[in-house]
Amino acid sequence: MTRRPNVVLIITDQQRYDTIAALGYEHAVTPNLDRLVHEGVAFTHTFVSAPSCAPSRASLFTGLYPHTLGVLRNDEVWTHSWVERLADAGYRCVNVGKMHTYPYEGSVGFHERHAVENKDRGTDRLPFFLDNWDKALWTHGVVKPDRRTLRDLPDYEERLGAFVWELPEHLHVDNFVGDLARHWLDAYPQKPDEPFFLQVGFPGPHPPYDAVPRWLDEYADRDLPQPVRSDADLAAQPEPLKELRRTAQSRDMDSVVHLEDPTPQQTRRQRQHYYANISMIDEQVGGILDALEQRGVLDDTVVMFTSDHGDALNDHGHSQKWTMYEPSVRVPAIVWGPGRVDQGKTVDSLISLIDLGPTILEFAGIAVPDWMSAQSLMSELTEETWEERDYVFSEHARDKILTGTALMTMVRDRRWKLVEFIDTTEGQLFDLETDPHEEHSVWDDPEHLDRKREMQSVIAHWRAQTALSSSGWTAPYR
Repeated sequence: MTRRPNVVLIITDQQRYDTIAALGYEHAVTPNLDRLVHEGVAFTHTFVSAPSCAPSRASLFTGLYPHTLGVLRNDEVWTHSWVERLADAGYRCVNVGKMHTYPYEGSVGFHERHAVENKDRGTDRLPFFLDNWDKALWTHGVVKPDRRTLRDLPDYEERLGAFVWELPEHLHVDNFVGDLARHWLDAYPQKPDEPFFLQVGFPGPHPPYDAVPRWLDEYADRDLPQPVRSDADLAAQPEPLKELRRTAQSRDMDSVVHLEDPTPQQTRRQRQHYYANISMIDEQVGGILDALEQRGVLDDTVVMFTSDHGDALNDHGHSQKWTMYEPSVRVPAIVWGPGRVDQGKTVDSLISLIDLGPTILEFAGIAVPDWMSAQSLMSELTEETWEERDYVFSEHARDKILTGTALMTMVRDRRWKLVEFIDTTEGQLFDLETDPHEEHSVWDDPEHLDRKREMQSVIAHWRAQTALSSSGWTAPYR
């Protein structure tokens, strides 16, 4: 095939890796994502470069790590991306939904931005912004359910962020975004020599976990995994992570009042609402595939699906993200494209979420800049052998929520994971072969001192090497 494909990049917000039935997690109801898995390539060990929205997304859309890009937390400015290269090469570039750029409606290369931000922005800690969903709700004469209204519920502090969407289904933000993406596919004029790049950003399953009733009913009797947590695990965590738990318990972040010791019923309800929201999004993915087919371009389109980070859902006693545990930093990633990628392949190699960027550029026939830290996945998509990453990395700086450390960094290989904090001698070291759920850190075990020093050295080398290799990235924008 010589024709440059259209590319649809679907990104959810806060979807952990164990959420797609076809990948072995049968508690999930995801028939459309299952189709993409069965007909495309699924990457089972994809890791984000930062466990929160903006730094992860900025990193994905530049191919750089947060420390070299300078976006280490939410609401830090980023104004450029590889989308500009697609636009310069003749692609029509469109964003529908969440991107979490800052400024929120900055171009970053898109011809069109139909921006939708977080479900819950009901706090003075966030910059004021009316997105497209806010405007749609206002025109319908309804009030958006967020912490300002949900606090009126008598059991608000007991729900762990799990609420029922009681407005019409089509007004739910994930249905709104999916419908708007389909509307664009229906309305934009066909141009034979103009492929398109459509980024669809679903704000769910980020809390509030507010699924519609019919999907909650689907999960009412399903066997859902319970959180991985124990008293010994919680007591042994480094002080910055204990501080993070205390912070989550002290205020209602995104309408989630985190509890120190929730009941099994409370955590089960939280997960029911979370997975029901994912099934809602799955339904919208199916609608986007239908719209591509109705437009007559399905066979000329590459579809990618992933998320910006995961959600602890009370694993290890934590709320949402901001940690380096697998549920927080490991996400699903699928690439689907008839005749362009292998069918039904599952890849267990370590990859970084940022690797999707140069892969998209390569599909478009655009040279990948040598300053990118990301690496194309094209060989994994089309060949039997490839050069696997030895390590994946993630980092996060102090923000309004992760207050207990100035900088947290993770390195992970196939067997070992190390997490270090720049301002304490505490840390975490997990042997994932014997401790796959990360419950027993061996950071202080003398038998593993050499392993700890080796992986700390890997972090130091990575930080220095990426600072050097990416030093020229700003040159095109001066």
